[in-house]
Amino acid sequence: MSYRKVNYEEVDQVSSAMHVLSGPLETEQVGVTVARCDPDWKSKPHDHTDNDHEEVYVLIKGEATVVVDDEPVEMETGDALWIPPESTRQIRNGDTESAFVLVSAPSLQNGDDNDGEWLLSGFAG
Repeated sequence: MSYRKVNYEEVDQVSSAMHVLSGPLETEQVGVTVARCDPDWKSKPHDHTDNDHEEVYVLIKGEATVVVDDEPVEMETGDALWIPPESTRQIRNGDTESAFVLVSAPSLQNGDDNDGEWLLSGFAG
């Protein structure tokens, strides 16, 4: 089989919100997490300096604030936020449930074979 499939609801939660899918999917170069955030839930402030992972937070339901280097970034459904590895980040949920898809991967460095660009030739359209 050339693919792996999991349902995030069948993956145990971490920190009462996070369904970390990288392990069950056995990913090698990308991290994927679904965060179902209860009202007033807050993640722990953290960065990814140690593993040099940049992240993209996509809010797929509700409204929330992501604090990046002490700067609050208000988010609403459909917003995507890129965060570099060295920046401290924290999700602060509001009065209603919200849901994020969090994607992380090592930063592309200049001088890589792809000159710092993602290969897009496999995408139709």
